[in-house]
Amino acid sequence: MTTASPGRLPVAPVAGVPARFAVGQDEPVLASCRFDLDAALRFADGWIVLTPHRLLSDDPETGRPPPDGHPFEWPVDATAELDVHLRAAVGRIELLQAGRVAVQWRFTAARAKGVHALEDAFDQLVHGRPGAEAPRPGEAARTIAAPPSKALDDEDGESGPRASWKSLIRLTGFARPYLGMAVVGGLLSLASTAAALVPPYLTMPLVDRVLIPRQQGAPVPFSTVWWYLGGLLLAATLAWLLSWARTWTLAWVSERIAANLRVSTYAHLQSLSLDFFSGKRTGDLMARVGNDTDRINLFLSVNVLTFVSDVLLVALTAVVLVTLNPLLAAVTLVPFPFVVWLAYTVRARLRRGFSRASIAWADMTSVLADTIPGIRVVKAFAQEHREIERFKVANDRVLDANDRVNVTWSFFGPLVSLFSELGTLVVWAAGAWLVFGGTVTVGGLTAFLAYITRFYTRVESMIHMVPATQRAAASAQRIFDILDCRPTVAEPPHPVPLGTVRGRIEIDGVHFRYGAREILHGIDLTIEPGEMVGLVGTSGSGKSTLANLVCRFYDPSSGSIRIDGIDLKDVSIKEYRSNLGCVLQEPFLFFGTVAENITYGCPDASREQIVAAARAAGAHEFILALPAAYDSRIGERGGSLSGGERQRLSIARALLVDPRILILDEATSSVDVETEAAIQAAIDRLVTGRTTIAIAHRLSTLRRADRIVVLDGGRIVESGSHDALLATGGAYSRLYHAQSKEADQPAVIS
Repeated sequence: MTTASPGRLPVAPVAGVPARFAVGQDEPVLASCRFDLDAALRFADGWIVLTPHRLLSDDPETGRPPPDGHPFEWPVDATAELDVHLRAAVGRIELLQAGRVAVQWRFTAARAKGVHALEDAFDQLVHGRPGAEAPRPGEAARTIAAPPSKALDDEDGESGPRASWKSLIRLTGFARPYLGMAVVGGLLSLASTAAALVPPYLTMPLVDRVLIPRQQGAPVPFSTVWWYLGGLLLAATLAWLLSWARTWTLAWVSERIAANLRVSTYAHLQSLSLDFFSGKRTGDLMARVGNDTDRINLFLSVNVLTFVSDVLLVALTAVVLVTLNPLLAAVTLVPFPFVVWLAYTVRARLRRGFSRASIAWADMTSVLADTIPGIRVVKAFAQEHREIERFKVANDRVLDANDRVNVTWSFFGPLVSLFSELGTLVVWAAGAWLVFGGTVTVGGLTAFLAYITRFYTRVESMIHMVPATQRAAASAQRIFDILDCRPTVAEPPHPVPLGTVRGRIEIDGVHFRYGAREILHGIDLTIEPGEMVGLVGTSGSGKSTLANLVCRFYDPSSGSIRIDGIDLKDVSIKEYRSNLGCVLQEPFLFFGTVAENITYGCPDASREQIVAAARAAGAHEFILALPAAYDSRIGERGGSLSGGERQRLSIARALLVDPRILILDEATSSVDVETEAAIQAAIDRLVTGRTTIAIAHRLSTLRRADRIVVLDGGRIVESGSHDALLATGGAYSRLYHAQSKEADQPAVIS
C-alpha cells in the first residue's frame, strides 16, 4: 500500500468527491463509493475512487484520511480483480493483484449500491465487461443500479496444508499465558529423555566386562553385576519420575489452553449478530465448541507431548549412535528418508479425510440437535422410524469418511513398521559383519541394537503424529472459522451515553434488505415516550423486521433509528438493551428453577422483587402450586409448564428488568381465550408508563393501544386509533372484520 504522489498531474476537483482525491484533467474519476466500517467493524466514513490507472482510498484500517492528507493508491492493471462479498448487513471489498489480496474494505448494506457501481466500473475498465459507463473528463461517475447482492461464504478462509499449519500455529496464542509452565515441561522432557538413554549405555560394559569374560572363565565377582543393575534401576526410576512430572505439567498446560479456547469460542459466539446463527445449524456449532476443542486438547496433551519426547529421543539417540559407531549409525538411518517421504505423501490425503469426517460428525450432531428438542413433534406425527433412518444416513456418512481415512492409514502405518524392521535387519547384518571383523564388540552391538529398537519405535510413534496433526488442524480451522467472523451489528468506537431513557423512538426513512430482497421501503414513524403503538399487517408485511431493527438485532440498510434523539448506531448495544424488554410469541425458558428464569435479566434481584414481578404477571398462584414453588425446576425450555404459564413467566422476566422500551411480539397468539385474558391483564400492567411496540395477530388485543400502524408490503399504509381506523374502512378495517367474521363462524362437528 503506497500513498499517491501529489502534483503528478494538473489538479482538477471532481463533483461529489472530496478535494483530497483531486486528480488530473486527463485522469477522470470513473467511479467512487464510500465505505462505512473500519477493520474492527466500527463505523467510519471513508472513500474509494477509481481512475483509469489507479484505485485511491482513505485508510482501509481506520476509514479516515491518512495523516498527511494524501490518499493511498494501488495500480490498476490486467492482473487486478475487485471482488465484493455481501452477507446480510455487512460486506467486504477485496482488491486482488496477481491472485493475492492486496487490501480489504468493509461496508454496511447501506453502501451496497455505490459499491456495486464501483465494481461494475472496475470490471469495465480492466476486463471490458458491461458495467458503468465511463464519464467524460471532468465529470463525476454516474450512479447505476446495484445488481443482486452477492452472498458471503460462511467459511471463505484459506484451505489446504498451509492453512492447516497456520491454524495450529495460531493455537500458540492461547498458550502464551502458560509459557513458563510449557518451558518447564520442555526441560522435563529433555531430562526424562536423557535418563531413558542411560540403560542401553550401561548394557555395553555389563556384557563386555562382566558376562562375556565370566563365560570365558575370567574370575569376575557377581557383586559387579549388582552395580550395573543398580545403575539400571536408578536410571529407570529417574526416567519414570521425570516422565511423570513432564506429563502432568504439559497436560496441565494443554487443559487450560483447551478451556480458554472453548470459552473464547463461546464468548465470540455470544458477540455475533443474529444473522450468523440463522445460517448455522445448532449441532454444527455444538460440535465445534465441544468436540473440536476436545480433539485439540487431546492433541496438545497426548500427541504433542509424545511427539516432543519422540523427537528428543530420536535426536539424542542419533548422537549416541554416531558416537558409538559412525558406520552402523549411517546404516541405521538409511530407511529414515523413506519414512519422511511417506509421511509427506499421505498428510494431504489425511487432512482432507479428517476435514470430511469433522463435517460429517457435525451433520450427525445436527440431527440430534434437531430431533431431541423436537421430540414431541416427532412423536405427534409418528415419525420415529423416519428420524432413525435420517440418523443412520448421517452416521453412515461419518462411517464412510472414517473408512476413507482408515484405508490410507492402514496401508501407511504397517509400511512404516516394515521399513523399521528392514532397518533393524540391516543393522544386524552390518553388526555381525563388524563383530566377525573384530571392529565391534558383542556388548557394543547389543547396546547398539537396544538403541536401534528405541530409535525405530519412536520413529513409528512420530509417524502417528501425522494423522493426529491433520485431525487437530481440521478442528482448529473449524474453530478459527468462528473466531474470524465479525458481528454485523457494529459497536460504535466512541459510544454516546444514553443517560436516563425517556423512550422516544424516531424511525426515519428506514429501508432494510435481506440479501437482494428489500423488506422495508422507507419507514417513517415517531413513537412518543410512554406511547403504545400496535403493528398489524399480513404475514410478510415487515412487522417483526421493524421490531428487530428497533431492538438493534439488525441495522437498517439506509435511514436511521433514534432513541431520545440519539442514533442507535452511536449507542452502546449493551446500554441500550439494558433499557429494552421483549416478550415473544414463543417464550424461551432455560433449564433451571422458576426463580432463575424470572431473574435472567436481573440476576441480583431479591426474592421480594421476584415475587412482586410474578404477582404483576399473574404467575404467582401457579408457581406456588409447583412442588418447590419458586425453586422448582421447570425442565428444558419450560417443558413441564403450559404455554400460558411459560408466557406469564416471560412477562415476569420483562417486568423485573423494568425496561423503558417494551417489544411485544404476538404475545397472546398461541394460547386459549381464558389464558389470553390473564396474559392480557398482565400485559396491561407491564405496558403502563413504558414506550411499547406491540405486534398482534389478534387485532382485538390492540384496543388499548394509543395508535395502530398498519404495514403492507414493507410500507406504512395506515395509522391511527382503533376506532378511527375502523371508521375509515381501509386495510385495518378489512383485517378486523375478516377476523371478526371468522371468530363468529360456528364450529362444524362431523
